[in-house]
Amino acid sequence: MLLHWLLAIGIIFMFILGTYMEELPKGGTKVTNFDLFDLGLITIESSKEMSVRSFYFTLHKSIGVTIFFLVLFRIYWRLTHKPPKMLSSMSALEVKLATATHHAFYLLMFLIPLTGIIMSVGSKYGVHWFGIPFLPGIDNETLRELFKEFHEIFGLILLLFFILHFAGAIKHSLVNKDGVLKRMWFHK
Repeated sequence: MLLHWLLAIGIIFMFILGTYMEELPKGGTKVTNFDLFDLGLITIESSKEMSVRSFYFTLHKSIGVTIFFLVLFRIYWRLTHKPPKMLSSMSALEVKLATATHHAFYLLMFLIPLTGIIMSVGSKYGVHWFGIPFLPGIDNETLRELFKEFHEIFGLILLLFFILHFAGAIKHSLVNKDGVLKRMWFHK
């Protein structure tokens, strides 16, 4: 349950962060303090000066690598532990849709960070995990651009499945009133 919500929050944050950082101009003044999303709520200090765009890209990569390893653990957990049974009140079509959506989530949660990592390796910057060199860049624009497209397309597909997943949860909560949401929350 905890892993479910950590990944859900992390992925939603990454989608917002990815959308936000793409709009930032290249270059700019190098600084060491960054106001997260310019909201005045959280300030992050860097040990080295960098542009605002570089900061957000570095943060996105670091969180992406973290999510990738959490997803690998989640997949391991799912393979070694039986998932909860579907509710008996669900129709055969709902069971098939829920199963297909969960499988798509696992696949996309694996592919999105993987394509992001490969895209970053294709750049000249590589991947740093919170300041620690993780994978060097090979400066291959063709590889970078190809995996950038995959990364963005998979992200949009994940957003579509998230909307479907959210709509299903709301339907079960408000229409069916069958306790699906209570099963995924921390109290029983």
